[in-house]
Amino acid sequence: MAFYLRRSARVDIMLIGEGTYPYVKGGVSSWIHQLIKGLPDKRFGICFIGSNPHDYDDIQYDFPDNLVHVEIHYLFDDSQKPRKKLLHIDKDAFGEIEKLHENFEYQENSLPSLLHSEEFFEKRVTFGHFLHAKKSWEFIRKKYYEKAEDMPFIDYFWSVRNMHQPIWIIAGIVHDFPEIEILHSPSTGYAGLIGTLASYQKSIPFILTEHGIYTRERKIDLLTADWISYHKLTLISESEEMNYIKELWIGFFEKIAGMAYHRAELIFSLYRGAQMVQQAFGAPKEKTRVVPNGVDADGLGTLVEKRSEDTPYVVTLIGRVVSIKDIKTFIRAMRILADRIDGVEGWIVGPEDEDPEYAKECHQMVEALKLSSCVKFLGFQNIREILPKTGLLTLTSISEGMPLVILEGFAAGVPCVATDVGSCRDLIEGGVDEEDVALGKAGSVTQIANPSELAQAYYTFLTNGALWKNAQKTGLKRVNKYYRQETFLQRYEEIYDTLLEKR
Repeated sequence: MAFYLRRSARVDIMLIGEGTYPYVKGGVSSWIHQLIKGLPDKRFGICFIGSNPHDYDDIQYDFPDNLVHVEIHYLFDDSQKPRKKLLHIDKDAFGEIEKLHENFEYQENSLPSLLHSEEFFEKRVTFGHFLHAKKSWEFIRKKYYEKAEDMPFIDYFWSVRNMHQPIWIIAGIVHDFPEIEILHSPSTGYAGLIGTLASYQKSIPFILTEHGIYTRERKIDLLTADWISYHKLTLISESEEMNYIKELWIGFFEKIAGMAYHRAELIFSLYRGAQMVQQAFGAPKEKTRVVPNGVDADGLGTLVEKRSEDTPYVVTLIGRVVSIKDIKTFIRAMRILADRIDGVEGWIVGPEDEDPEYAKECHQMVEALKLSSCVKFLGFQNIREILPKTGLLTLTSISEGMPLVILEGFAAGVPCVATDVGSCRDLIEGGVDEEDVALGKAGSVTQIANPSELAQAYYTFLTNGALWKNAQKTGLKRVNKYYRQETFLQRYEEIYDTLLEKR
């Protein structure tokens, strides 16, 4: 069931966000808000898709006036209750569903022909038919014995069920869309599938901007996501079962990513390394472009004057308290650092509600390592108040795209120590061109999950004033030369205007 926070019959650009704006702060959400606010002459819409309503709290942003349409959908809100009587579905109609399922099993990039027809989903076959028809039950049992009879049937059933349910929901979302000039998704995945389907059905140009490579990230967190199965404990009980479910879902996400790449007119990434990964995953080379993020360098630059003469003994990690950010490695690094620098503090600045269990474990680790007076969980904060009090920014993530927070830190005069993921090395050491490399290093890059290496880098910069000052100067030069907000907005305005003129 959809609901609307704002509604309009027409939008220029419909942004399709999966689990992001307007319910989640930072990251892709900040990028979306920056884009809408920075292009006030364009009429934007937001199509938000999430897992289920219980995973999200309050709206986190004040909507700009040019955000004229906001619709909310949940893909795994379990509204289909068990039935005592099975539904009837004719043989020809269910034959189409078999084709759909088989199409998602093979790595073809074209959208299944079945999904081109809105009428199919409206009248002939509903998700209720798929879930409760006798033929559906027989079909799932048949596939189970062909593919996975060594695992519990209930686990296979819920995996197939959860894989197909969003397809019907997405078809309904597309059917009810307002008039749209351009579709723009910040990821592949379900957001990309909506863009692909709407583009096919309504002949709307579709563009894709990947902040991280969605398919690769799903490989990291797939088995810890609550929506994979209602029988999660059973799923992870045996490695063979776990591997099959993983392969089933990864294949699905690779399939819908391929369809998005195939349909999109243009495919953007934030840095050259991500562009190469996109091409390796099947994005046509001629469609791919690089448009880096940009920040308010002038506004953040005023924070440099608010810094004290001495470098604060504060290492700040700005990010969500979730496993992909590897907060635990940061805590371990702070234990090592605290033994070498008296009074040093580690600040964790970000929300803890996305994965409460992981956040709880992080708090317990701080207590177990006797770091309660050193490591502080500050929740979401205004970074303009945090950055002038910070000696070093850090990211300990195991996966990133192009972290805006590093650029924001540079603009505010704060060097960064980050793990070697995403564009972190390019940002810290230079990667745009030879001139960028020649600017020098604005911090340090370490291995993933290596607390001793992180701690050593923290110690080196906090205790070496000349090194810290050089890194600060480099960061300021780099962000002002290559990553200004004005450049980023101008690029997207040109892209939008070109597509609007064609329309």
